[in-house]
Amino acid sequence: MEDMYGIKYSKPEVILMQDTGIGVAETAARTCYDSFANSENEAIKYIENGMPNGSTCDEINEIGGSSLLNDLAWTYFHHSILEHANLSFLIRGTSRGVLQEHARHRIQAISVRSTRYTMSSIINAFTASQTEDNKEFFIDKVLGFDMFVTVDEAYNRIEIGAIYDKLKYQSMVVENFNEIAVAKSSLGFLEEFKGDSDALFEALEAGKKKRNVGDAFKHIISDNVKVDMVVTFNLRSLKNYLTLRDSGAAFFQIRWLAQEMMRCTPSKYLDLIIKRK
Repeated sequence: MEDMYGIKYSKPEVILMQDTGIGVAETAARTCYDSFANSENEAIKYIENGMPNGSTCDEINEIGGSSLLNDLAWTYFHHSILEHANLSFLIRGTSRGVLQEHARHRIQAISVRSTRYTMSSIINAFTASQTEDNKEFFIDKVLGFDMFVTVDEAYNRIEIGAIYDKLKYQSMVVENFNEIAVAKSSLGFLEEFKGDSDALFEALEAGKKKRNVGDAFKHIISDNVKVDMVVTFNLRSLKNYLTLRDSGAAFFQIRWLAQEMMRCTPSKYLDLIIKRK
C-alpha cells in the first residue's frame, strides 16, 4: 500500500480475540427502566421473575440483536449502556507512530510489544558487525528482521543505516558499551569469534539475552518500527475510536488499522455504533 507521499507500507493484521456480547448491555439498559418483560429476547425476559442462572447468562451472552439498544444508540443517544460490551483485538504490524495516536484514546486497555525486552537481536547484529567493522553486515542482517512498516528495501536500508550510525556513535562515547549490550555470560564470545561476524552473531543469539537491553538503546529506533499489541475497548470507546480514526482527517496508518478493526467487528456491534450505507 502506498501513501500520498510515494512511500510503500505494509498494512497491519488484526483479529478479534474475544467479545462479551451485547446481552449484558441490554440487561443494564432494562435495569434502568425495569422493562425486562418488554424484551424480544427470552433470556432477558426471564430476569423479570428472578435472578438468571448460569445457562440463562450464557443465553444472554449469545444475544445477537436488541431493539432497545438500537433505540438508545440511535434515537436517544444513551451511549453509556454500550460500556457494558467489550471487544479485544490482537494487532500485528502497525507502527510506533500509530501507538502514539492510540495513546490519545483514554478508555482502552492496551498491552504492547516491549522494546525493553525485544531489541536483543538488533544489538547482537551490531555487536557482531563490529568484529569486522562491517556496516553492510548489520544492514543485511537487520533487513531480514522485517521490523519496519515500510516495505521499500532501498528506503529500509537507509533506515537501518541510521540505526547503525547511532549505535556506532554510542559505542565510541561509552567505555563499557559491550557490557551494556551483551549478557555477561556471552562476553567471551567477542574474543572467541573475533573476525567472524556471522559466527559471533549466531553465538550471541544462542546465548543468554541481556536483560532490559532496550533501556540503553530505545533512541535508535523510529516511528517506522512495527509493534504488536492487544487492545480492549468497551463499545462506547470503540465507537469514538472508529468515528475519529476511520476519517479522512486521521493519520493514514491509524485509518488503515481502524478499517481492519472494523472489518473484524461483528455486525451486532457495528449496528450500534456506526452509521453504514
